[in-house]
Amino acid sequence: MSLVFDYYEHFLTFLYRGGPVIVVICCTSVLMWALIVERYWFLFRILPTREEEARLEWTGRSDRSSWYAKRIREQLVGEINQAMRQNLPLIKALVTVLPFLGLLGTVNGMIHSFEVLRVFGTDNARGLTAGIAEALFTTLTGLLTALSGLYFSVHLHRCADREQDRLLDQLELDNPAARTMMPGQPHGGR
Repeated sequence: MSLVFDYYEHFLTFLYRGGPVIVVICCTSVLMWALIVERYWFLFRILPTREEEARLEWTGRSDRSSWYAKRIREQLVGEINQAMRQNLPLIKALVTVLPFLGLLGTVNGMIHSFEVLRVFGTDNARGLTAGIAEALFTTLTGLLTALSGLYFSVHLHRCADREQDRLLDQLELDNPAARTMMPGQPHGGR
């Protein structure tokens, strides 16, 4: 049980060192990671079921070669693609915002250092270094959380692209010439 309290004390020290901005960085990072975990949950648990439902709906159709069939295929793929990409723009935005929050903490820490300099001059080295430490600590935290989320954000985008291409390949049209055929157009040409 003392191990839990030790971690709790370290966490409080972490929050104290970073100043008020570190709390915002931590909350933003937790939100980003919750969204990343949710996207992986969707990718590995929910997406296979949805893809199978789309395949069953497509193979259950008698018409898989007309212009209308192509539109239905695009709708099936589009719905799954939209579900796959849900929250990816928000994850990308949070990855972008985190370094700026670190920069905000840097400015806040430097303001604290200059305030110490204004009040005490160079006589209070401890207060001066506390502000500089806050500035560097929030910058480091913002950058580390953003970099850790950047990898997974890019990976999720690539997985969504790959799954979309795979689903398009699985929902094949019966007649390749039907891809260019429009309604009311004779079968022989344009």
